[in-house]
Amino acid sequence: MFKITLLSLTGLLLALAAAGWGDTLVPPPPTDTAASTGSSLVYIMEINGPIVSVITDRVIEAVEKAERDHADLLIITMDTPGGLNDALWPITKSIMNSIVPVAVYVSPVGARAASAGVYMVYAAHIAAMAPGTNIGAAHVVSASGEKIDSILSVKIMNDAVAALKAMAERNGRNAEWAEDAARKSVSITSTEALSKNVINFVAADVDDLIKKANGIEVNTTLGKKKMNLVNPIKRPIKRTFIQSLLEIISSPNVAFILFSLGGLGLVMELYNPGSILPGVVGGICIILAFYSFRTLPINYAGLLLIIFAILLFILEIKIVSHGILTIGGVVSLIIGGMMLVDTVDPSLRISKSVIFAVALVVGGFVAIAFTLALKARAAKPTTGVEGLLGQTGVVKSKIDKTGYVYVAGELWEASADESIDEGVEVTVIKVDNLKIKVERKS
Repeated sequence: MFKITLLSLTGLLLALAAAGWGDTLVPPPPTDTAASTGSSLVYIMEINGPIVSVITDRVIEAVEKAERDHADLLIITMDTPGGLNDALWPITKSIMNSIVPVAVYVSPVGARAASAGVYMVYAAHIAAMAPGTNIGAAHVVSASGEKIDSILSVKIMNDAVAALKAMAERNGRNAEWAEDAARKSVSITSTEALSKNVINFVAADVDDLIKKANGIEVNTTLGKKKMNLVNPIKRPIKRTFIQSLLEIISSPNVAFILFSLGGLGLVMELYNPGSILPGVVGGICIILAFYSFRTLPINYAGLLLIIFAILLFILEIKIVSHGILTIGGVVSLIIGGMMLVDTVDPSLRISKSVIFAVALVVGGFVAIAFTLALKARAAKPTTGVEGLLGQTGVVKSKIDKTGYVYVAGELWEASADESIDEGVEVTVIKVDNLKIKVERKS
């Protein structure tokens, strides 16, 4: 069981690392400007998923890289269901203050720019969408994901609307629709977005975007700039290994799995003290989970329920409850998982199938450990002084008050209440230091 547990915990970390390894194998492109060749330099980065703090860092780094390398355009391809306000505002600020024009491109076909994605589109110098995509539903929500109607929420809403309208005015887009997207959660298709002046154009792909963006005049922090995108050299901005790893563990599902398996590792370490590896891997998993919790709207009641579940699992091994503590731990883990992420945004909630699967796996491991511990307590000792009692031996030297008996693979000095001839089988009934007392085997 321990080998399976250790392989499971170690395999999880290897899988997480492998998921982001592919990007790091590609050597980074040279950072020299393409101006000397008469070509334009276009950087391209991809966002696919919720807007969280890891995405914030990636966008800011991409803007800085584009500025440092004197790029002509930075394209951010995006497919997002939304994200967190704390992660969004640094992104829009970085895009709006970039001296290199930034194009936000909602793609591929079927992609969306919902909630936080709307703000990124409006912040961009150039906004484009692929055919068959949609944009909208930018209503401000509370930490728990519900629409808020208090005085404070009105202030938050008005601030968000003002930010969208300011972006619209700066980039010449439809401010009225932006307000409706925020206040009424309206959504539209790429065709409607073009007709309503929400975006600059619809582009079939990145090449089409570059072609249509060529010659457009945009407002940057350095003033108006006319796009010159002749002979574009396209360079993707790859995720680093660390960014890939952090992006993976920022997923609510992965965060829950890491914390639960971290707790299981600690339980296994306490069950078998000195095994070391379960405790080390468990500690790493818990630390990574806490990083993920920092990027998510965590409900501390849910977190405490998960911690309580781990404590119940530990007590199950130490206290004979006949499975009651394990059942309580599984129930607490399930409820805690459902409450852990405090939002109704589907992209940021933990999948119920993941919650039940993890709870059953962790509960099963603890139940097995409990069963083995119970058997160990009830088992008759097989070593030491207690292990000799009841053992059968053979008289090697006639016992006349004292003699020698071969038992448990060793020759022992023995005594008996009667005379016992050599070769007779006897049973050990008492152990006194290095001497045993026997009787004829019945």
